[in-house]
Amino acid sequence: MKSKLLIVPLAAVIVGCVLLIANAQQDDDVRGAFLSTRPKTTNANAPARRHRRPPRNTNSSSSSVSAKNANTAKNVNSGAATTANANKNSLPSRTESIALGYTIFMRDINGRAVRIDPTREFKNGDRIRISLEPNIDGYVYVFHTEGDGAPEMIYPDARLEGGDNWIEAHVPIDVPSTVETDERLKWFQFYGNPATEHLFVVVTREPLADVPISDALVSFCSTNKDKCPWHPSDQVWQMIQQAAKADVKIVTSNTVGQAQTDKEQLATTRGLGLDQTAPQPSVIRMNASTNAPVLVTILDLVHK
Repeated sequence: MKSKLLIVPLAAVIVGCVLLIANAQQDDDVRGAFLSTRPKTTNANAPARRHRRPPRNTNSSSSSVSAKNANTAKNVNSGAATTANANKNSLPSRTESIALGYTIFMRDINGRAVRIDPTREFKNGDRIRISLEPNIDGYVYVFHTEGDGAPEMIYPDARLEGGDNWIEAHVPIDVPSTVETDERLKWFQFYGNPATEHLFVVVTREPLADVPISDALVSFCSTNKDKCPWHPSDQVWQMIQQAAKADVKIVTSNTVGQAQTDKEQLATTRGLGLDQTAPQPSVIRMNASTNAPVLVTILDLVHK
């Protein structure tokens, strides 16, 4: 039998080439827009900024990304902070689209962090961490669900860096944290029955409303240990799921098998910006709209 792949109309070939060229151009545009905003060099002698406090009120009651419009708004609305102090100290407005670069690292037998394919399947005992590189100053949250289970917030974590989730443009953070001394807090480890783990990574310009962070999260978990990890309300979760439907541009890089570099480790542990010579993230996702105040990235981790 002849292969049908050999019988392709010329028009289809031409269209296919045009699509390939268009996709390649979009990939270059997204990659360039992301990487060009990295600093040109990393100052290894700069003071560590890992634990710098946000220049604003981080009380969730003054947050400006609201969940109340989740039923009707495809683009989540953002407003001004509710206190005069928060308004005074708020960051200048940014016009670029929110983007997030991420790379999944696995712990190898020698304890090194090695890049892996984000779509690979995992088995019991595998230990991974996720390196996140935003292109804006803001906040990052990571929510976890398993199957149809209830969502829980696994970052920020009251046990890690005082529950802080403040991020700076191109300053990478690892989830879980690489700065902890307890090995159990440095990696996610797969165990138990097979399942698909869903991670929702949320990057925002402003803190999410009604989601405790920093001192508020530490205080909550210290008096409600049975309720931590913290679970979002239906309203907050609906807003996150709605924001996940926004139009996003995606570009990938083949970096599988490469170990985390000294430059990446230094930038992560000391809170320094990754410069333009550092390895690219495995995946870069960028909001198509410059007005969207939230970028949601869903990672499906298949545990076999």
